[in-house]
Amino acid sequence: MTIFRVVASLLGMAVLAFSSSHAQPVPSTDEAAFRELYRELVEINTTLSAGSCTTAAEAMAGRLRAAGVPDADIQILAPADHPKSGALIATLAGRDRTLKPILLLAHIDVVEAKPADWGRDPFKLREEGGFFYARGASDDKAMAAALTDSLIRYRSEGFVPLRDIRLALTCGEETAATFNSVKWLLATQPEALQASFVINEGAGGMLDAAGRPIALEIQAGEKVYQDFTLETNNPGGHSSRPGKSNAINQLAAGLMRIAAHQFPISINATTRAYFEQQVSLAAPDVAADILAVIGRDPPDAAAVERLWDLDPTWHAMLRTTCVTTQIEGGHAPNALPQRARANVNCRILPGTPVDDVQSELVRIVGDDGIAVRLSNERGITAPVPPLTPRIIDPVREVAARIWPGVPIIPTMTVGGTDGSYLNAAGIPTYGMSGMFHDVQGSRAHGLNERIRGKSLMDGRRFLYEIVKIYAMQPD
Repeated sequence: MTIFRVVASLLGMAVLAFSSSHAQPVPSTDEAAFRELYRELVEINTTLSAGSCTTAAEAMAGRLRAAGVPDADIQILAPADHPKSGALIATLAGRDRTLKPILLLAHIDVVEAKPADWGRDPFKLREEGGFFYARGASDDKAMAAALTDSLIRYRSEGFVPLRDIRLALTCGEETAATFNSVKWLLATQPEALQASFVINEGAGGMLDAAGRPIALEIQAGEKVYQDFTLETNNPGGHSSRPGKSNAINQLAAGLMRIAAHQFPISINATTRAYFEQQVSLAAPDVAADILAVIGRDPPDAAAVERLWDLDPTWHAMLRTTCVTTQIEGGHAPNALPQRARANVNCRILPGTPVDDVQSELVRIVGDDGIAVRLSNERGITAPVPPLTPRIIDPVREVAARIWPGVPIIPTMTVGGTDGSYLNAAGIPTYGMSGMFHDVQGSRAHGLNERIRGKSLMDGRRFLYEIVKIYAMQPD
C-alpha cells in the first residue's frame, strides 16, 4: 500500500536491507508443517485461464481430513458450469450449535502471471532475503494457508470452541465478472456462509523503512466498484473531409470534464478514526493538514491537495473517485471515427447510491451525444460494519502480546473484497490478517508478488490466537 511508503518516509527511518546472508531461524516442527501447507497451496495454479481452485480446495481438504476433521464437516462446492471454481467449506464444531459460527474467509484464486515478465516461475514459491515470492504468496494464499493451518492445529490440540469455526476458501474474487463463489453461495446455499461475523482480507500492518511495526490495521467497510461505459457515435466519413463533429474529440472533451471534477469529501466513522490515528504518526505539517481536512467544514482545499500529493490512497479514502481506464475509437487511419468508447472506473464511498454517481457523470459530461451507462452489473452498496468492543478488544489483547505498543488503526479499503457481498447480506465482515508489509507493499497483482517471512509467521500466530478468543465468545 502506498500509505506504508508515506508513513515510513515521514518518520525518516533508514531503510533496513534484507539479504539472503541474514541467518534464518530454524523453524519448529509446527512451523515446518505450515510452510509445507503454504507451499502446496501457493504452487497450485488457480488463475482463471489455466488453473483450478477446485484442485487447491481438494488439497486443503485433504490436509484437514488428515488432521481428523470428519468428512461430514468438509464440502467442496461449485456449480456445474464452473467445475474448476470449487470452494472449500469446512467446520470445526463448537459446543453450542445454537450460536452462529465465526466465518474465516480467504480466496484462493489469483491474478494472472506471465513467467516471461517475472523472470522466474511465478507458481514456484521461492524464499529469498527474508521474503517469500510467488503469485498468491500474499494475495490471498498467505491468509488462506494460515486459516487452514489454524483449523488443523485446533483439531490436533483437541480444542473445542464454544461456537462453530467455519472456514471458507473461495474462488473468483479476482475475476468476479466471470464467477464468484461468495456471490454464488449466498444466492444458492446461503447457510454455508451464515455467521455471527467474518474475518477476511482487507487489512494488515505497516512497517517503517527500518522494518519495525508502526501500526496494525483493522478494516471495516470498503468502497463500491463500478464501471461505466461512455460512448459517442457519428456517421463518420473520409478523413480528408472533416466536419465539425468528431466522435473521438467529443468523447475526449467529456472525459476531460470528468478528470477535472472532484466528488465531495465525506468522512465516515472508520475513516475518521483512521485519520485521527494518523495525526499521531505523521510529521507536524502533515498532521496539521489532516486536521484541516477532517476537522473543518468545509475541509481546507489546499490541505486536501497536499494530502493527495503525499498519498493517493488517503485521497481515495476521502471521496468517491472516477477515472478513465480504457479508451477505443475509430476503425481506420484514413476515416473519420464512427464510434468512440471509454471505460470510467468509479470507486464509490459506502452509502452512496450507484445511480447518484451515474447521474452526476451525466451532469459533468454535459453532452446528450455521450451515452453514460453501466458497463457491468450494478455494484453492491454495503453498510460499514461497526467496530464494537466485541471485535476490537480481542485485537488489542492479541496485538499487545505480539507487537507491544503498536497502535491499532481502523481503515476502509479503497479497493474491493468479497466482504462487500457479505456486508450487503447483513453479515458483518472485517479485514484483519496481522501480516505487516514494508514500504514497497506486497506487489499484489504485479510482478514478483511477495510477503516478508516474519510477517507471514506473525500473521499466522495472530489469526490462530484471535480466532480462539472470538470462538469462545457468547452472544
